[in-house]
Amino acid sequence: MPRTASLLPALTALLLLTACGAPAVRPPATGVPGDGVRITSVTVPSARPGPGSDGLGAPAGPLPTGDSGVSAAYEVTNAGTEALAYTILFDFTTDGGQVMANTRETVRSVAPGATVRGTVRLGRDTPGASGVTRVKVSRVTKVPAAEAPLTAGECPPSGIRVTADDGDAAMGLRVVGLHLENCGKRDYALDGYPLLELLDTNRSPVQGVRIVQGSGGITTGTGFDEPARPVVLKPGESALSGLMWRNTTGSGDAVDVPYVRVRAVPGADPVVVTPHLDLGTTGLLAVRAWTRPSASGYPGKE
Repeated sequence: MPRTASLLPALTALLLLTACGAPAVRPPATGVPGDGVRITSVTVPSARPGPGSDGLGAPAGPLPTGDSGVSAAYEVTNAGTEALAYTILFDFTTDGGQVMANTRETVRSVAPGATVRGTVRLGRDTPGASGVTRVKVSRVTKVPAAEAPLTAGECPPSGIRVTADDGDAAMGLRVVGLHLENCGKRDYALDGYPLLELLDTNRSPVQGVRIVQGSGGITTGTGFDEPARPVVLKPGESALSGLMWRNTTGSGDAVDVPYVRVRAVPGADPVVVTPHLDLGTTGLLAVRAWTRPSASGYPGKE
C-alpha cells in the first residue's frame, strides 16, 4: 500500500501543484478519537489534471473519464492484543462540513501493534463533488479478524459464508437480513434459527435485551412468524434469516447494539456482523428462521 510522503517534499509539491492547478494536498479532517484510524492527507484537484500532469497522491497522466480525483491517505493502527478487521466509513465533505458522499473501506486483518496504510478515493463525479474539500472518518467498526464476514468470492474453511445487509427501515420498524451461502463442496443442513450474541462497543455481551423467535408481536405480515423448516443447501445455494426491531423510545435507557455474533447452527464457527441495532427502549429483538430466498430475495418481503 502507498506510504505517506515525507513532510518537506509534500510541502514543496503542494506549492508547485497549487500554482499550476493540479491536485493539491489539504489538511485532513480529524478522525474519531480512539478508533485507531486517522487520515494523513487529502488530495483535492483544484482543476482537472491534463495529460502529463503529476499530482501528489494522484496518478500521473489524465484521470479516468468522470473521476473526481479526490482521495485521502489513511492509516489504521491496532493497539489491541488480537488481529482485527476494520470497516471504515469515510465522509467526503465541504469546508462547511456538509457531507456530499461517503465510501466504505474494509481493512481485512491488522495484526496487534501493526499499522496498515491505504488510500480511499471518491471515484466518479457525483452531484456536488466539485465542492468536496475534506475527508473525515465517520464511523469505524472492528471485529476479530478470525470472525469477520468474508466478501463475495471468498469462502472460509467451514464452507459457509454469513453476512448481513444494510437493512430496511420504515416508520420506526427496522429489518436487517442475514445471508448464508454454501460456498463449500458439501450439502449444508439448517433447521431452525441462527444463534445470536449481542455485543457492545467493547464486544462484551449486552444485557437487558430479549431475543424472540418469530415476530414477537412487533408487527405482522413480515414472514417472521413462519415456522422453522428443514433446509438443505447444495453447494452454491443460499438461505436467509432476518433481525427485526422497533427503535421507539419511552422510559428507561435506549440500547444500541453495534455488533452481533452469529452462529448459523449450534457449534458453527461464529461470524461478527455490524448491523448497528438501535433498539430504543423496547428491549426486544425478533429473529426469523432460516429459509430459502423469497421472490423478492429478502426476508420479510414476500
